[in-house]
Formats: sequence, structure tokens, C-alpha cells
Amino acid sequence: MTAPARYGSWSADRGATFGGFGVGTWLGAAAAGLPVLAALGAQRWSAAAAWTPVWAVVIVLLAVPVRGRTPVRWAWDVCHRLAGGLLGWTDWQSRAVTGTADDLDEADLPGVLSGIRTHDGPPFGPLLVRPVVVADDRERTWAVVARVSHPGIGLAEAGTRNRLGQGLAELLESAATSELISCLALQVRTVPDDGAERATWETSNLRQDAPALARAVIAELAEIMTASGVRHEAFVTVVVPERRIARLAKEAGGGVDGRARVLHGLMAEIEARLVGAVGCSEVVWLDSPELAAAVRTGFAPGDRAALTRDGVAIPMAAAGPTSAPPPEKRHYAHDAWQSVTCTVLLPDKGALMGALAPVLVPTAAGERRSATVFFEPINRTRADRMIGNESMSSELTNELRRRGGFRVRASHRQEAARVEGRDIRFAEGNALVRVAVVAAVTVPATWSISDYGRRLESSITNSGFKPLRLDLAQDTGFAAACVPLGIGLPRRRGAR
Repeated sequence: MTAPARYGSWSADRGATFGGFGVGTWLGAAAAGLPVLAALGAQRWSAAAAWTPVWAVVIVLLAVPVRGRTPVRWAWDVCHRLAGGLLGWTDWQSRAVTGTADDLDEADLPGVLSGIRTHDGPPFGPLLVRPVVVADDRERTWAVVARVSHPGIGLAEAGTRNRLGQGLAELLESAATSELISCLALQVRTVPDDGAERATWETSNLRQDAPALARAVIAELAEIMTASGVRHEAFVTVVVPERRIARLAKEAGGGVDGRARVLHGLMAEIEARLVGAVGCSEVVWLDSPELAAAVRTGFAPGDRAALTRDGVAIPMAAAGPTSAPPPEKRHYAHDAWQSVTCTVLLPDKGALMGALAPVLVPTAAGERRSATVFFEPINRTRADRMIGNESMSSELTNELRRRGGFRVRASHRQEAARVEGRDIRFAEGNALVRVAVVAAVTVPATWSISDYGRRLESSITNSGFKPLRLDLAQDTGFAAACVPLGIGLPRRRGAR
């Protein structure tokens, strides 16, 4: 019998570090200790003793993380938030609500999504559909979004799960080989079934002359199925930066159409991998109305039934919320809904495929769970440099411990073996991929968001992972976890 594979060859993304700290931390600590060293050199013992506690406090402020950030970083983020509130940057209202929207096809979204622009691309595929091309003016990237259907792995055997995991690895290696894709985002949203599709089907197929008893039984069965059913929506977003696509786009005709033609080649490769090795049963690249509906249901899960039942095609200008007040420290309010977002820290012991499934299980009807995994393939030149620096840092740190008479503990040896294994796999041709996971819960504004935030954190903990609430950045976290536009992978290093 095939044993299930355990994935755990990841490590903290820290860039150039020594002893677990970055260059800036070491320089700050050294600068704060210069007065102590100068006093010792001048044999001013009282001055050295008086400055030593100050030096220790500076080291703590620079190096000791508190809920994922150092005190200095917390102070910096709080100042940014206060400045944004005082200058009115955090207030937002939809132009469509005020009647000032000049172009209904232009996206109007709050926060980090404000730089989004959408364009209808040229025909693609045998059906000549026109997938929408998403441009982010703030990050200077281009993206396309696909809705995927997958049978899931809940009833799959260990061998099948391992094969699907290998298929995902092949997809990421293909993305790294192309050297065009900067981010591949997989988003899954889970909501209790509202019965919209069934109601639409019954309206079209139910016979009016059917016996009353049969109609009563059908209505009772529909009520039971709706109460116990759960819906899943899955999206894949492919993001390409402008600096990588500009030259190829110019050769393809330039402008939006040229960039779309380059993206079409990537879409064909990604779709082949998704349908093949990954095991998806359907891949549909979204056009403008479909993307607008996906964004709208990200902000307002309750609108999905009306959009499905009535067949309403909303414009991109109305896809966002009507208004978004300044985000709270611990949650984010948008229209009649509120959300809590947490990053998911990967455990050192590793995890089995499907371990995050409990995070996507709603605990009450009306609650929506969402999780997004960001994969950032790293080109081989940069990956080789990162692995080399990491290997050198690990060996030098352990050697200093030995020479200093300190014991090299099991965790240090395990980390050194992990670095060595990563170096071996990279030399064999495997790709280095940066991973970030974010999860969110969305409930109506009349519910206790603090209670459901604790439930989300409990689900993450029960899955074997560690939750970290995105305090002071709940609006950005919501955009990453619930809106399939490929925005949200943190650029600041130091996060897992």
C-alpha cells in the first residue's frame, strides 16, 4: 500500500541572513552598540554599564518578533495607518453609487485593488471566447483568471494523491521554466449551498400539473439538500509582470492585444497541465461579465443566488462594494458583510496533502470560508544564489556554534539537512517556489465577527498549521484571500 507523501521541505524566506537575522538588523544592533564599545575602549566603565541596557532594548526592538513583526515594524505600520486615516486615504465609495461612473466597464475597487483595470482580449481557443486581461497599474502586472472544476481528493487513495501532488509540482516547474509567470494563485471559496441552481432548474422543468404529493416531496427534499449542501468555487490566476512580457508583446503587435496574445500561449500551457496532470475536469477562462460576478461574490457572497437565478450580468464598475469604511485593526467591513483574514504559517514537521481541508468547512449556514495559495516560481539564477547564501549561512552558523563551545541541537542539524536536501533537489533540476497561504472567513455584518474569527483560527490550528491574524492589514488580506485577481503575495521578506 502506498504511503501518503508528507510535504515539508520549505523554510523561512529571509534572503541574505546570518544567524537568522537580516543585514539591516545586524547593522542596527551594531550601531546601537558602538557607544558601549567606545566607552569600554576608553575605560569608562560607568558609561558602558549605563548604555548596555539601552543597547539590549534596541536589540529587542529590532530582532524579537511579536505576532510576526518586530516592535519597530509594528510602530512603523501603526504610523502609516494613522497617517492614512488622517489624510483620508482609507475612506472609499463606489462611483457607480454616486452616479459619477463615466465608464461602466472600468473597474472601481477599494484599497490595494484600486489600480486594477480590465480589458477584453482577442479571441482565444476553438470557441473564440474573449478572456478578460487584468492589468494592475500599481504593481505593473498582467493577469488572466480561470474558473476550474476538480473532483477533489477527499475519497482518493494515497497513490492518487501523490500523483496529483506530482502533477502540481510539474505545473510549477513549467511556470518556472517559462520565466514569464511571476505568480500562480489558487483560490478556493466554500459557502453553504443557497439552492439557486436547483431553483432555476425547477422553474424550467417542474410540471404544473404534477400531483400535489409529488410537489410536496420535491420541495421537502430541496429544503433538506439546501441545508446540508456546500458549494465550492475554485479559481486559478496567472500573473505576469510587465518587465517580462514587454519585449514579447511588442513582437506580437504591442498594446493590450499583444500582451493578450503572449498570455494566450501561457494559458494553453497552464490549461493542458491543469486538465492533465493536476486532474481538473474543466477549465474556463473568465470574460468580463464572469470576472465581475466572481469579484462581486467575493465582496458579497449573498449576491450569488440573484446573479445565478436571474442571469444578471453586472459591469465591472459595480463589481466592488458600494462603500468601504476605514478598515478596523482586526477585521474588515464591506457593505453588509465583514471578514477576518489570517495568514497560514507552514509547520516545520510538514503536512499531508489535503491537510487544509478543515479550514474550508463553514461552521454555520451563511458563513463563507476562503483560502488562497500563492506560488511564486523563482528563476534559476536567483534561486541558485539564494540556495548558495542559505547553505553558506547554515554552515557558518553551525561552525561558529561548535568553535564557541555551544551545542549543535537537533533542530540545527535538521535545518542543515533541509538546506542540503534543497540544494540536491535544485541540482537535479527541480524548481524553487515561494509559497504563501492566506485564509478568510466572511459573515453578515450583524453577526459577531470576533467569534467567527476565533473559529477560523481554531480550524487552522486543528489542521496542524499556525494562524497569524493580519492586524492593521485586514483589507489587503481580504483582497488576497477572497478576490481572484492575483493580488496579495507579500513582497517584504521575512515571512514564511
